[in-house]
Amino acid sequence: MSNIVIKVESLSKQYQLGTIGSGTLYRDIQSLWARVNGKEDPNLQVDKWDASQLDSNKSFWALKNVSFDIKQGDIVGIIGHNGAGKSTLLKILSRVTGPTSGLIKIKGRIASLLEVGTGFHPELTGRENVYLNGTILGMRKVEIDRKFNEIVEFAEISKFIDTPVKRYSSGMYVRLAFSVAAHLDPEILIVDEVLAVGDAAFQKKCLGKMQDVGKEGRTVLFVSHNMQAIRQLCHRCILLKKGEIFLDSDVYSVIDQHLETDLITNLTENLSEIISTLPIDPSFRLNSVNLFQDGKMVVGNVKSGSTLEIQIGYEILRQETGLRVFIDLCDATGEMIFRSFHDEDNDGIPIVTSGKYVSTVVVPKDFLGPTTYQLYIRAGIHNVRSCLPNGIKILLNVHATGMYNRAYVGDTFRGKIAPILKWITDKDVDNGERNVM
Repeated sequence: MSNIVIKVESLSKQYQLGTIGSGTLYRDIQSLWARVNGKEDPNLQVDKWDASQLDSNKSFWALKNVSFDIKQGDIVGIIGHNGAGKSTLLKILSRVTGPTSGLIKIKGRIASLLEVGTGFHPELTGRENVYLNGTILGMRKVEIDRKFNEIVEFAEISKFIDTPVKRYSSGMYVRLAFSVAAHLDPEILIVDEVLAVGDAAFQKKCLGKMQDVGKEGRTVLFVSHNMQAIRQLCHRCILLKKGEIFLDSDVYSVIDQHLETDLITNLTENLSEIISTLPIDPSFRLNSVNLFQDGKMVVGNVKSGSTLEIQIGYEILRQETGLRVFIDLCDATGEMIFRSFHDEDNDGIPIVTSGKYVSTVVVPKDFLGPTTYQLYIRAGIHNVRSCLPNGIKILLNVHATGMYNRAYVGDTFRGKIAPILKWITDKDVDNGERNVM
């Protein structure tokens, strides 16, 4: 179709593990000849020799049979765990590296912002690098002149524009690199997670600029681990898993799938190990802590748009008065936001008899903000002692998937929680009509 600007068919990229140069062409040829003939590498250190060096299976597929089409004006998010192949895909599309196999068709000029350090010559000044990048994109000097002041103003580094970029901080470098990539009118803009280097205000500014680029009919490919940014900026999302496309669909479906299939095995094992090594209390023993969303167990990553059930399994070893199980929700610095007890709805101090119990507390949907919390599981006997002196700490990384701030791209989260409150707005009209918004 004529409006497809990126077409990828059966794209694969293979790397040879442990293959590096020995320092000279002569030694590289020696080592290659030895491997081809099944002999010991003459340039390998004696203490490093291992027969496994001769294995022919020492390769790694960073991408495998990846296929997709991207239309003009699409803003597409690419997500996945570290090592999923996201950066490799962008490097191939940016022509930084080539594929092992497959076909790529690209229509239009590409500007890419990959890892810090690519795209600029360190010995040149910021001004010189702006013109260098514009020339590489095929722009004439008069076109770059017209955009130059806008680029410098956006990057907020006017005082340092004639300083060699090797003296820039990583934040200054990224600001100028993004500004150049976004303002030199490429048909396709490719941005990697490198924006995480910048401060929050500049990240918000960049997200707004990428949205503007999309509205102008240009194409944006955006890699990020920030699910809120992906959700607010993109309409379509591609989830990569072990070098393959796991899901390519609308952004909400893909992010939900990504969070649901997140790797939780190690975290679950660590939590069980912590519980098994808790100090012995004569009255109370914690057996389990599990978190659930949408009927599935979660650990670490949770969604703001779904209720969070915290299930605590424990055993009362002897009858006690005022034994309470409770949770503390704290911000990332450890400052408490609220505390909730399992017996708050009782009229008096209850007597708890011995036996096994399960207490579940439900945090409502659209209550937590898109940030990191510390959740503490605690227990104690009122005015006597703590049964879990240090508590059990669980980190919660909350991703915005519900109603929170859906319309405002890149807006900074403020406060500690983000409840959706009911607002009633009256339009000042003569007939006294009430419009509920």
